Amino acid sequence: MDEILKENQLLKERITELEDKLKKYTNGNNHKNYYTKNKDKVIEKSSNYLKKLKEDNPDKIKEYAKRAYEKRKEKIKQEKETLNI
Repeated sequence: MDEILKENQLLKERITELEDKLKKYTNGNNHKNYYTKNKDKVIEKSSNYLKKLKEDNPDKIKEYAKRAYEKRKEKIKQEKETLNI
């Protein structure tokens, strides 16, 4: 029983250690800083991607637009429900 408790404690410590390391990459402000410093590069890359996608696979753009429309519609529906409640 003691061995199981020790192993459990070691695993809990390992989990907290890994979560702390993960926070460094997910919760940091580095990605925000990157986009503010390189705004022009990001916009240029995204426009180039869309142009390339338009040439290679125009159906994909239709799919993206449809998904965006559905999400927008769902968001409006949720806002109306919260206002009615």
